[in-house]
Amino acid sequence: MNVKELLKGLREGKVWAASRLISIVENDLPGAEEVMEEISGLIGHALRVGVTGPPGVGKSTLVDWMAGIWRQRGKTVGIVAVDPSSPFSGGALLGDRVRMRKVAQDPGVFVRSMASRGYLGGLSEAAVDAADILDAMGKDVVITETVGVGQSEVDIARVCDVCVLVLSPESGDSVQTLKAGLMEIADVYCVNKADRDGADRLVREIRFLLEMRGEEAEKPVLMTEALNGVGVEKVVDEVERMWGRGSRRREEMARRKLEAAIKSEVERRIEGLGEEVERLTADIARGRISARKAARLLLRKLSEARKDE
Repeated sequence: MNVKELLKGLREGKVWAASRLISIVENDLPGAEEVMEEISGLIGHALRVGVTGPPGVGKSTLVDWMAGIWRQRGKTVGIVAVDPSSPFSGGALLGDRVRMRKVAQDPGVFVRSMASRGYLGGLSEAAVDAADILDAMGKDVVITETVGVGQSEVDIARVCDVCVLVLSPESGDSVQTLKAGLMEIADVYCVNKADRDGADRLVREIRFLLEMRGEEAEKPVLMTEALNGVGVEKVVDEVERMWGRGSRRREEMARRKLEAAIKSEVERRIEGLGEEVERLTADIARGRISARKAARLLLRKLSEARKDE
C-alpha cells in the first residue's frame, strides 16, 4: 500500500493507517518525508500533554487513568509511550498492551510504544513525529509519556502544551533533584503514591520551591494514587484548565521541528562525503586540525555541492 493510500486512511481515522505511517517515520523508510509534509496542514488541533518523571513513579498507570477519564468525557486519545531501547535491536522493550491495560482495548484510544533510541532527553524525533500523526488522525488529546531518565529529561517540555511532572516519595526525589532541572519543565506537579510515607513532605518541598520562584499561584501540586485512580481526575481538570489559557509552547514546538529538520538534512548530506569525513576524523585524532575547523570545512563543501546541483 502506497503512502497516499495510507494518508487517506489516516484522514479517515483508520488505526491501521496510523500504525503503518508511524512505522514509516520511526524507521525512516521511503516516504517518511512525504508523510510529514502531507500532514503538516492537519496538525495543531489536539491538546498535547507530556507526562514525565523518574522511573518507577507510576507514569504509565497515571496515563492509563487519564486516558480513561478523557474517554468518559467523549474525547478520543492518542498515546505515544516511549520505552527504553533494546541494546540489541533498538526496539522498545515494553509492549503497549502491557503498559496501558485499562484503555488498550478501547477503539477510541490509540497506544503506540516507541523506542527512545538512546536520546538522553527520553524523546526521539520519531516520537515527536508520531504525536503529529496522531494529531493529524483527529485525536482530541495526544499524550506523550517519556522514558524517565531523571534530570536529563527536559525535551518533553518543548513538544507539549501542558507538561505533567510525576514524582513519588519513594523514588529519591527531593528538592536537590528538582533544582537540577526538572523543576523548570512542569506545568502540573503530581506526587503519586500519595499513601506512602513522605508524600506530604515532598508536596511541601515542591510548594516551597515554587514560592521561592514566585510560581506558587501558577503551578498546581496534586497528590494521586494512580493505582486506584484516586486524584487523577483533578490532574485532568488542571491540564484542561491550563490548556484553556492558551498554549505557550506552539512556537517552541515549531522551532524544535525546524532545528531537527536542519540537523537531519545536514547529516543526510554529510553521509555523501564519507571519504572526506574519514580524512578529517583522522586529522582531528592526530591533532592536525580542530573539530570546529573540520566542521566548517564540511559545511563549506556542502554549500559548494549545493551550488553545483
